[in-house]
Amino acid sequence: MVAETLNAPLRLEDCVNDTCPWSGKPVSADSLTLYRGQVLGFCNPGCRDKFEAATKHFDAAIDADF
Repeated sequence: MVAETLNAPLRLEDCVNDTCPWSGKPVSADSLTLYRGQVLGFCNPGCRDKFEAATKHFDAAIDADF
C-alpha cells in the first residue's frame, strides 16, 4: 500500500523493504520516510536521515539538469 498523503502517518506495514539499505538490519517503525510515494524503512533515525540527505542532493542535481 502506498501512503496517500504527506500528512498520513507512516506505517511499518506499508514499508516496501524489510531491512535497512544501509545496515541490513530489520527496519524500525520510528525510522520510516516517504520517498517518491513509497514508504521506506531504516533500522534507526540516523540511517533514515542519511538517506534523506543523500536523496535531496541527488534529486537537486537531477532537477538542475532539466
